[in-house]
Amino acid sequence: MTEFILTPSDEESVVQAIRSAEKRTSGEIRVHIEAKCAGNNPMKRAEVLFHELGIDATAEQNGVLIYLAHEDHQFTILGDRGINEIVPDDFWTQTAHIMAGHFKEGHFVEGLIQGISHAGEQLRRHFPYNQDDENELDDAISKG
Repeated sequence: MTEFILTPSDEESVVQAIRSAEKRTSGEIRVHIEAKCAGNNPMKRAEVLFHELGIDATAEQNGVLIYLAHEDHQFTILGDRGINEIVPDDFWTQTAHIMAGHFKEGHFVEGLIQGISHAGEQLRRHFPYNQDDENELDDAISKG
């Protein structure tokens, strides 16, 4: 269960990182954590969750899912079409590399926060915050 890697205080820190990143972009960031990856393929699992969580329904197609299966030591980052058409080809690889360094040390919170910050900074460049921007997705961490 996720409570073994994130305390309520840890979860609040991650949610605050999401809110901070989203204050500078119209992009939307979600985090989903579960113990095991169904089907043992994190990208396929993330694709299912992307739809289930409504990330594919943002107005600008600029949603991001950070998926972590902590017991399986697997994670992936999935961006919607609007993002992937704009950002450099290695963008998600760079973000994943930043996160993996922290995860290998057992620093899940720091890895998530750094990944969120990095994704948010890139989103800010391509999808700046608009005065009439609405928070289209829940900032809370979803759990499986």
